[in-house]
Formats: sequence, structure tokens, C-alpha cells
Amino acid sequence: MPTLRQLSYLVALSKELHFHRAAELMNVTQPTLSIQIKELEKQLKASLVERSQHNVMLTPLGREIAERARGILKEVEEIKSLSAGSQHGFEGTIRIGVPPTLGPYLLPHIVPELHATYPHLKLYVKEGKPQELQLDLKAGVHDIVFSPLPINHSDLVIANLFREPLKIATAADHRFVGTEKLVKEDLAGENVLTMERGHHFYDQVMQLCEDCDAKPLRDYEGTSLDTLRLMVGMGVGITVLPALYIKSEIGERGEIKVFDLETPKLYRQIGLTWRKRSVQSQLFNEIAEMVRKKAKEKLPEVTVLN
Repeated sequence: MPTLRQLSYLVALSKELHFHRAAELMNVTQPTLSIQIKELEKQLKASLVERSQHNVMLTPLGREIAERARGILKEVEEIKSLSAGSQHGFEGTIRIGVPPTLGPYLLPHIVPELHATYPHLKLYVKEGKPQELQLDLKAGVHDIVFSPLPINHSDLVIANLFREPLKIATAADHRFVGTEKLVKEDLAGENVLTMERGHHFYDQVMQLCEDCDAKPLRDYEGTSLDTLRLMVGMGVGITVLPALYIKSEIGERGEIKVFDLETPKLYRQIGLTWRKRSVQSQLFNEIAEMVRKKAKEKLPEVTVLN
């Protein structure tokens, strides 16, 4: 039977596509790694690697086995952490995926509490677009992901956290200034700045533009909420911003004005998700409950969900 060490060598080779670099990654000699890969192929009675003088590629079967091996190795890590946690409380490293439109404005409110509650737990945070984060979660790159909902993956657990309002932002000299609350008809014909494609936020703004007969500026898609804020301040157009971002980054800034839009659908729902097979489900449920608790205490802008 293949060993975990052999599978880890194959995963390293799939990442580096170079025997010497893969050996360095695994802290072994190149002959050791090469011999073990050949032994793995012998045990499986299949070719996993295409070798040439200058290139290394995995066969289709090799790629499939490496992908499954990556998940197996991740589950073994989780079992080790679970075993240690049973004796000393939860410990190890939790890899968190989060969109850039959410992470910087949510995590500062909850990370201190997480550290105080689980002092032996290390957090590794990586940003990405929601769809990419979900694929990486399924592949074992992340342990948990904060993400806008809905998420349509049957093999993921989804814990509802809160509903975050979205608001209209304009330049300080925009014609809306002086208006207490906007209605959908006010947005007709307005140029609207959006995030780049791939963000759930982009889809929501595009839908709003369609509902309100506004004009999305496709040539000016922002790579961050800060980029949108700067372009709005320069009068390029108006945009939609999440309440937590407004709380963190706008405040009393004079160059930006923020308005409520009178529509029941202008919000995004945030959830925490993880793999159903994860052995750390108890910890992740506790983290979800902690986020709800902190949101109630510190974030009156959002509506906490059960």
C-alpha cells in the first residue's frame, strides 16, 4: 500500500514539477524522492509521472491521485491536531480564506477573541475571490472560509453569521447630497462603479444596476473597495459599499457621502463554511458562534443570524 510519505512526495512534485525543487521542499535528497515516486508507481502498477531531460509532468492519473492525496494528507493533519487538542485544548494552525471585501473589516473584531480563547491556535489568513476560496476549501488549501452566500456545494457545511447592509456612496458634490434616503428611481441613468468580475459583490451590483436602470462602468472595474472609494471621490461615478467597510474606512471623510437605498434586498449575507468531513467541525462551530457573539457586541451595523 502507498505510504503517506510517498503521497506527500507526489504532492510536492505536482506542485514544483521539478524533482530537485520537490526534494528541497520535502527536505530529502533528489534520489530519495525519485526512488519513492518510482516505488509508488510500482505499487499502483501505473505511470504517474512523465519524465524527460528538461521537463517533468504528471500523467492525468498522476494529477488525479495527487489531488486526492492532498486531501488525505490534510485530513491526517487535522486528526493530529484533534488528538493534541483533546489533551491541551484546540491547537495547531487553522487556514482561513476570506474575500478582500470582508476580511480586513471583520477579522480585527474577532481575532483577539479567538486568540484569547484558543491561545495555542495559530491563524493563517489568505484573501481571494469567493469562487476561488470555495474551490481551495474543497481541495484542502483552506480549513474554513468566510464568504458571501449563497454557496452551492453539497459537501460543505455552511453556518449563517450575519446580514450586512450595502449602501450607496457618492462624491461630496453629487446631486444626491441633501437627500435623506434614496429610492430605486434615483439611480436611473447613474454611472456605477463595480468590483472586478469573480466577486459575489460584483454580481450584486450588476443586478442592482439592472433593477434600477443604472449604467455599470465596465471599463473601470475596481480591484479593491479602496479603489472604488478613490474613484467615487474623484467623481467618476457612484458605487455600492458594504457597511463594515464604511465603518472602518470612511467614517467622517468629507470627500465621500453615504446613502441608504430604500429596498429590502440591498444587503449581503455572510457565512462560515468548511468541509463536511473535517474532524475539526466542533471548533469551527464554536468559531461561528463566537463571530455571532462579537457581531452583536461590536457591530451594530449588521443583523446577526442563527
